[in-house]
Amino acid sequence: MANNKTEVRRILDKVKAEGRTSLTAPEGKLVCDAYGIPVPKEGVATSAADAAKLATGMGFPVVLKIVSPEILHKTEAGGVLVGVKSADEVQKGFDTIMANAKKYNAKANLLGVQVQQMLSGGQEVIVGAVTDPSFGKLVAFGLGGVLVEVLKDITFRLAPATREDALSMQDGIAAAAILKGVRGADPIDRESLARIIENVSLLVSDFPEIAEMDLNPVFATKNGATAADVRIVVDFKPVPPRYRPSHDDIVRDMNRIMKPDAVAVIGASSEDGKIGNSVMKNLINGGYKGEIYPINPSASEIMGRKAYKSVKDVPGKIDVAVFAIPAKFVPQALVEVGEKKIPGAVLIPSGFAETGNVAGQKEIVEIGHKYGVRLMGPNIYGFYYTWKNLCATFCTAYDVKGHAALSSQSGGIGMAIIGFSRSAKMGVSAIVGLGNKCDIDEDDLLTFFEQDDNTQIIAQHCEDLKDGRAFAEVAKRVSKKKPVVVLKAGRTAVGARAASSHTGALAGNDKIYEDVFKQSGVIRARSLRDLLEFARAIPVLPTPKGENVIIITGAGGSGVLLSDAVVDNGLTLMAMPPDLDAAFRKFIPPFGAAGNPVDITGGEPPKTYQNTIRLGLEDPRIHALILGYWHTIITPPMVFAKLASEVVEEMRAKGIDKPVVASLAGDVQVEEAAEYLFDHGIPAYPYSTEMPVAVLGAKYQWARGAGLI
Repeated sequence: MANNKTEVRRILDKVKAEGRTSLTAPEGKLVCDAYGIPVPKEGVATSAADAAKLATGMGFPVVLKIVSPEILHKTEAGGVLVGVKSADEVQKGFDTIMANAKKYNAKANLLGVQVQQMLSGGQEVIVGAVTDPSFGKLVAFGLGGVLVEVLKDITFRLAPATREDALSMQDGIAAAAILKGVRGADPIDRESLARIIENVSLLVSDFPEIAEMDLNPVFATKNGATAADVRIVVDFKPVPPRYRPSHDDIVRDMNRIMKPDAVAVIGASSEDGKIGNSVMKNLINGGYKGEIYPINPSASEIMGRKAYKSVKDVPGKIDVAVFAIPAKFVPQALVEVGEKKIPGAVLIPSGFAETGNVAGQKEIVEIGHKYGVRLMGPNIYGFYYTWKNLCATFCTAYDVKGHAALSSQSGGIGMAIIGFSRSAKMGVSAIVGLGNKCDIDEDDLLTFFEQDDNTQIIAQHCEDLKDGRAFAEVAKRVSKKKPVVVLKAGRTAVGARAASSHTGALAGNDKIYEDVFKQSGVIRARSLRDLLEFARAIPVLPTPKGENVIIITGAGGSGVLLSDAVVDNGLTLMAMPPDLDAAFRKFIPPFGAAGNPVDITGGEPPKTYQNTIRLGLEDPRIHALILGYWHTIITPPMVFAKLASEVVEEMRAKGIDKPVVASLAGDVQVEEAAEYLFDHGIPAYPYSTEMPVAVLGAKYQWARGAGLI
């Protein structure tokens, strides 16, 4: 059925003309009718006699509700009566509701009483919509009634939502099993409920002025779903769209910024301890082969290079300008960058919005827009692009080339990224500081790294997303090709938004991030260590070809913890077939345990590890291996590391390449063994049963989202 946009527009125009911020329940019903959202039979009565006549016509029992633009929360006003069973009760109820409403708000415009067919049975759920400052329109779903307020068991998707999104939402709440029928109850009609979710998401997408919407409760039964109550809140003040260049423009400019052939350093200095001096040293000592132009109005030469008073005096083309001058001098220098047609400015200086200087930040943004200059920062450490030997930063140099691209909103996190990368010998393609994100943000970086052949995985730390919708749209595309890992800081922050609807009040910021990340194929890191380990390990692991995971361990205790971690990370412990169980038993002592985990016990020689790992790799029903090593004199750590690597490499030579991760328990020698395993394509971790499984789980999450398994 085609949606009747004309009817909805007529209703919203009337509401706007009357200066209202919400629709009456009858208006809400008409909107639902226009978008194919089932609602009960109903009518509006302006007298007790009318109410009795309407109720008799639709059949008892009925629900009576006050109709008033000024009374949004009808129950609080004593404006709702449920289960009214006769014409006489309806007439008395009409009078009671009108009296309660007058007492609640003497100035309220009372339009009458809504008489509604009463629904019962099935499961009460809530379907709603909310407008988020970053993500825009979102559709929500959860259990209805008291449960949604107490348990806050609700899930969100970007609107408009697809049918697949709508069905996944029904599986995405903690109480999903209730909808499938428990203790003899019938399962609900999932398709009918999915249609309501879809249609609500289309409605709020088609009409941006609908700020919040509640269908609560929706009665979902085995035969369909019907919205018993409709609440719609409107906001006719349009939010100006955020400036967003085209995809081609982003790629063109970001390529010149990230891989420049010529860099200008505005505020370059010969004086040790100054930021402009550190940037120059890093560019020169880091081995950058492009042109470096120092800009300083009071110097003729800096570090053996001719200095210029302004970028406009430089004879050649410049791709990016690194600013190392105080905030107050940035606007004028940025105008000159614009006039020189330099596509990018790296704004290291602080002293903008983070210190309350919002006007100063707004000024540089306007200059950037005017001249088409993309701004990175301000308030950042700069950036690295190793494949150009480029250290456009005042921090320590970093030159280990690799294929992980990392970014951070915080300078401290940026330094942690550098330190970890150096310690773990993790090669990177880029490390980028984003700071205040007045212009270039995470989705610009995703767009660049998507087409950068030197980048295989993108890992980002953020405290917020300026344009969550743009990020989600880009991430959904990029994550199909390359893993995208995000550490979102502030996930435990509480603070319910001021809202007129249940959905709005329940839209805790982090829950939205959680659900939109899932919808976009983003792997969410729960800690900084997770972010860094995922960036390091995910590219090392081959893509699994199925869900069956087995654990081979030399210690029963490790096997239990590894099994817990498998469940925690959404992996599937393979149910061991009898023939495979018998095959494993050939290699382990009688007091060991086959099944899954396969416990070979701690006293076994290297050959037992070798045989069981080989069997796990050879059998096509097994898709991934988790190894739990226990340090013994019989099989020392490096012996284990070398034999495990040899078996994996032997199988790879035969075309069998499965993800293998390892947990090593033992004395300090396990650290060297873990490093050896990592160097040979087996992500391995000493003293941890959680991290190797989390890494494997992240690889699986990406592969599922990309449609590879």
